[in-house]
Amino acid sequence: MSALSPGSGRTDLMTAAIALDLGSTSIKAGLLSSGRVLHGIVVRPAPAVAADGGRYESDALAYAEAAEAVLAECMAQTDERPPLGLCCQRSSFLIWERETGQPVTPLISWQDDRGAAACEALRGKEAEIRSLAGLPITPYYLAPKLHMLLQEHPSWRERLACGDWLSGTLDTFLVWRWSGAYLTDASMAARTLLMDVHDRKWSSRLCELFGMPHEALPEIRASSGWALPLNNGLTLRASIADQSAALAASLVPGQREALVNLGTGGFVICPLPDGRDATDGYLQTLLWQTGNGHTDFACEGTLNSIASALAAYPAVDCCAEDLAIDDIFCLAEPSGLGAPYFRKDLGVMFFDETTSQSTKLRNNGSQVAGYAPVDGLPPQRIAALLLEGISFRVARMLEDMHREFGVERVYLSGGLSNLACLQQGIACCAPFATVYRLTQSDAGLVGAARLAAGMPSADGRCAEKVDIMRPASELVEKYARWKVWLDGLLSR
Repeated sequence: MSALSPGSGRTDLMTAAIALDLGSTSIKAGLLSSGRVLHGIVVRPAPAVAADGGRYESDALAYAEAAEAVLAECMAQTDERPPLGLCCQRSSFLIWERETGQPVTPLISWQDDRGAAACEALRGKEAEIRSLAGLPITPYYLAPKLHMLLQEHPSWRERLACGDWLSGTLDTFLVWRWSGAYLTDASMAARTLLMDVHDRKWSSRLCELFGMPHEALPEIRASSGWALPLNNGLTLRASIADQSAALAASLVPGQREALVNLGTGGFVICPLPDGRDATDGYLQTLLWQTGNGHTDFACEGTLNSIASALAAYPAVDCCAEDLAIDDIFCLAEPSGLGAPYFRKDLGVMFFDETTSQSTKLRNNGSQVAGYAPVDGLPPQRIAALLLEGISFRVARMLEDMHREFGVERVYLSGGLSNLACLQQGIACCAPFATVYRLTQSDAGLVGAARLAAGMPSADGRCAEKVDIMRPASELVEKYARWKVWLDGLLSR
């Protein structure tokens, strides 16, 4: 195991907690003052993920060292040793040697799709798996990928079963490296396809279906209330999935609210009332488990890789007046539609309603074949169409959540939520809800720090109401036609 080196220094603010956010593209740490102000934020890029066909891998030790450096630099700003809250990207995992701590595999990203064959082989068991795990079968999660690894390397199963090797998501690896404890929390375990979300335990049946030795899985704990000493002098008080941490910082428990996060990817999520399940196609996300055993769940829809779809276009220059000025429909998810549809074959595409011409784009943005409805359009116009497609997807998920769970307030977060065009598109197409933009940044850090400090969730959140700046009728009318078009695509 590695030792973390504490620094020295001083801040004028009393520190209630320190938080570490283990992201896919960046690693962040920050201090939360007793006055609930996040400050002293340190950011470093995460090690690059190498893509090779359907494989997405990075260097697990390089990630650990970068995380240790970020945390040490943040700790150097205070002489205190406040409680630590950890939040982590979901589903990325690895296998490592217990004795040496050396990784056996790279850090395998949630984006990796080598588990696709396992998913297809278990398609007949999908209803049973979903009833236990609360999730559909997709290669995003740990279990299908690990199943394929164990099929490729049969001897690995015995090494895991006897305890010579350990496996787990990124949080488990780092907590073990820093403390020797082999742990994860319920919100991270729930994204593996191996946990029974009703009992909050590893499921013997799911382990059997995916060929995973039950003995090789870490202990599942509540998301907060920990008291785990680390080898840098800190005490880990809370550990939670990054999305759950963001939700803890953004929504007030018991209210009819939804969070829309628009970043590298996106999600639309609303807490579920007690006793209710997510609607068809949506993920039933375990948000967190408290120390007294109470568990909160949410209904979640997802958008895949939307930032990469926009990367080549000047989205920042678009405004509300750029929306609904033609009859071109758009989907804006390069790796395929996420929940509730899970259609990998429907990536970025454009369809001209007046000519019935359409085209699909590859993940690199190149055209597959044939006439493109956007041929000859300026880049800003294409950007507006992509933003329109994102707005429509979000609005449709919010419609479902309003109908099923009474959502009446929506909070936008993430880097893309700063785009006025997206704000306006969502607000216009979701008239049943009041839409706000969260002005606080680094919601994952805030949520993890508050959990570590024992502060109330979303206490003192900062948000601005999104006022509709243009007549909404044309956009709403186009949105209605877009839904008919999408339903036609989905029925094929």
